[in-house]
Amino acid sequence: MSNTIEAGTIVGGPVNNDTVNMAQVQTSRKGFCSVRHGLALILHLCNLSISTQQMNMSIALPVMVNNTALPSSPNASTERPPIDSQDNWNETLNKSKAVAAVYDWSPEIQGIILSSLNYGSFLAPIPSSYMAEVFGTRYLSGTCMFITSVLALFTPLAADTGVTVLIVLRVIQGIVQVALLTSQYSIWARWAPPQERSQLITIAIAGSVLGCFIIFLVGGYLCQTIGWPYVFYIFGGIGCVCSFLWFAVIYDDPVNHPFISTREKEYIVCSLAQEGSPPGWSLPTKAMIKSLPLWSILIFYFSDYWHFFVQTSYLPTFITSVLQANIRDSGILSALPFASACICLVPGGLLADFLLSRKILRLNTIRKLFTAIGVILPAVLFTSVFWVRSSFSTTIAFLTISSAIKSFAQSGALVNFMDIAPRYSALLRALSQIFSYLAGAISPTVNGFLISQDPELGWRNVFLLSAAVGVLGLIFYLIFGQAEVQDWAKCRHAPASEQTE
Repeated sequence: MSNTIEAGTIVGGPVNNDTVNMAQVQTSRKGFCSVRHGLALILHLCNLSISTQQMNMSIALPVMVNNTALPSSPNASTERPPIDSQDNWNETLNKSKAVAAVYDWSPEIQGIILSSLNYGSFLAPIPSSYMAEVFGTRYLSGTCMFITSVLALFTPLAADTGVTVLIVLRVIQGIVQVALLTSQYSIWARWAPPQERSQLITIAIAGSVLGCFIIFLVGGYLCQTIGWPYVFYIFGGIGCVCSFLWFAVIYDDPVNHPFISTREKEYIVCSLAQEGSPPGWSLPTKAMIKSLPLWSILIFYFSDYWHFFVQTSYLPTFITSVLQANIRDSGILSALPFASACICLVPGGLLADFLLSRKILRLNTIRKLFTAIGVILPAVLFTSVFWVRSSFSTTIAFLTISSAIKSFAQSGALVNFMDIAPRYSALLRALSQIFSYLAGAISPTVNGFLISQDPELGWRNVFLLSAAVGVLGLIFYLIFGQAEVQDWAKCRHAPASEQTE
């Protein structure tokens, strides 16, 4: 059972304001050299590794199958990027296949392989949040990190064994990854002081965005030079190293961490004293169902990830078919928006915490302001892409700037569940993931139908629909969102009728 921090105690004595203030002043000088920032960096690396493992199949699959035909381009742009000839690309692709096996997989089988990572996603979030309380986040997340990395190493062998074995491996890997991504939020319920919560979480989350950038940038190059299996070997090996770092550095709470200073330990414990300890097994189900602030966060997750899956699923296709870039250039260009988002993600968290610590804005105002910035401006830019597609440089600039500004939402609604119910952070993260995967199940299907109906105007409809879904989610959040700890999430005994054992 994971250790918990009692609300009314500090290490060795009761909480008092003088102790809190002194600890806060002394610890604030530690800055990014603190243990809690070290934990955020380890989580950053782990999320980077998970992100590359989630997308490595999308990069490798075109080289793994023996169909080298490229889709025709229905639209031509006036300003075209410098591209290599089709013959040169086919020659490069054939050379890459000479150093690795290729398979006779139909487009239907390829679709199943790509989707198999999400088959168990709906089942994993809720159980993993409870398992984090039973076994402790350190052991659960560390074990999941190691398992998914080992499975990545065995992916080429599974592909040689048979497509059924590969699909089963991918399903298991997806479930393990969801458990890791869910349970890691329990750490911040015990480690992140409220005034540093945005920056610590954004440092960790930035790893996922950076992972998308890296796999887009180097994945295609690895496939073409040393063979597609090394995409799985290299990033699976990185994941194994991250799992060893996890067990060496990550602890469930600061009280039991062997390397933390007494001042930092006291500061963290005192800062979290008013929010209550993790809840164990009690759960105010009825109150949560009736909570509009919680629903506003979940609905925003759906709307935000609708855009995310449009970007990850169709951006390379858009760049290849509409902008007429070849596959190698498409991977690099698709990486640019993720690079800009990664660069702006952490400064956005630092800015949010700065505004809060200096009492320039209330926390509720900060969350809603950053969310609005992260939705409205990107929606305008993303929608405009269809009308500026005749200019290649303008289109790429709009996509890149849109992703950079959209990262501000991570310091808004996407981290808001840590404000309203820090005791239930792992569970609420699990619920938000369900809504995210729901968007992932619907968005690609709907947008694929729109494009198939009209190859030209379909892209316009995809961009408009993405913007509309995002704005509707924003409106609901601005009306009902809050940043105060909810009554049902405070440290008290809920009525028996509202608890689920």
